[in-house]
Amino acid sequence: MISCIVTDLDGTLLNHESKISPQNVESLKMAQEKGVEVIVATGRNYPDVIEIFKDTGLKTWIIAANGATIHDPEGNRFDHVPMDKQKAMKLLQWLEERDYYYEVFSNDYLYSPQRGRQLIEIELDRLCTANPEISRAELEKHAITQFSQTGFSYINSYKEIEMPTIDVYNILAFSFDKQKLDAGWETFKDDPSITLVTSGTYNFEFEHKDASKGNALVKLAKHLGVQLKDILAMGDSMNDLSMLEKVGYPVAMGNAREDVKNASIEIAETNDEHGVANTVKRLVLSSIAI
Repeated sequence: MISCIVTDLDGTLLNHESKISPQNVESLKMAQEKGVEVIVATGRNYPDVIEIFKDTGLKTWIIAANGATIHDPEGNRFDHVPMDKQKAMKLLQWLEERDYYYEVFSNDYLYSPQRGRQLIEIELDRLCTANPEISRAELEKHAITQFSQTGFSYINSYKEIEMPTIDVYNILAFSFDKQKLDAGWETFKDDPSITLVTSGTYNFEFEHKDASKGNALVKLAKHLGVQLKDILAMGDSMNDLSMLEKVGYPVAMGNAREDVKNASIEIAETNDEHGVANTVKRLVLSSIAI
């Protein structure tokens, strides 16, 4: 019997406008009222998640930064796995030298280069000029979503965050240039000191080798006294695989990548069709006596 629900945010609990539908909120609240634990597991930084949830009245455990941080429903940090600072600085140097737009997830801020958005505009111009058939408006939606996060602090150089008091949980590189995306992946895919994941078509992310949604979920499940076989997890992207592979009820969204669907026992409706709400009602609420 399912005693815990874990849901990803982007592409899962959030619709294409990065909003949580009333149906999704209601279903999770109903599950909580029935004694089911609810956990959000996302690649976003913790402060950004709090901003998204602020008007919903929904309070949950939050696994953020792809598993690098865990906060309880009251906002207290339960666990964190920051990157080795020296390694993080080397990765940022590599990105800066090659003109990547990047974001550094830390305790309170999302650090990003001052000229980062200009770099994305240049990439957009080049891509759309070379490929007139591509919809610039569609690509701009991805950029707008990236830039709409909470807690940005703009820096001129990664060296501004070298001090040991600033933890680095996740480094996200975003690009519309496929060659740049491929170069990042090929360069670091076999590096044993980091975890390399992707949470979208136009990014790749670095984190501590022991940080993942799956590892964080195992820690939290143990703390909560929940068996992994009794957990329903829902996701859509490659960074969700680590948790989907560990639970008894892995469910992929209708809009999920094929790899994610192949790792799941069921395919839900899409994130724009309230797939989380429908899945919770079907697999959780329907089996709990009123």
